[in-house]
Amino acid sequence: MSAKTANVTARIQPEVKEQAEAILSQLGIPVSVFIDMAYRQVILRDGIPFSLELSAKLPTRDTMTRSEFDAMMQTGLDQAKRGESSPLDEAFARLRAEI
Repeated sequence: MSAKTANVTARIQPEVKEQAEAILSQLGIPVSVFIDMAYRQVILRDGIPFSLELSAKLPTRDTMTRSEFDAMMQTGLDQAKRGESSPLDEAFARLRAEI
């Protein structure tokens, strides 16, 4: 077995790094061991070791008809008029918490 001398450098968001490292720490897995495991899985599977796909659950403007888009916009407008909305800061805070 050859010595481990190759380096991997990547730039990621600090929050992502912190959250992932906290989970790995709870599992007792050093980051370097996890990276080695991930690379070995790529080799074993001859590809990405997990599914990469776009969610079919959320429609995009490109996949919607004009009437579907108008109905979605009307629903949002009706919700806003009824006060069924959140302040922007709260909405983004919830989104960040889910990431």
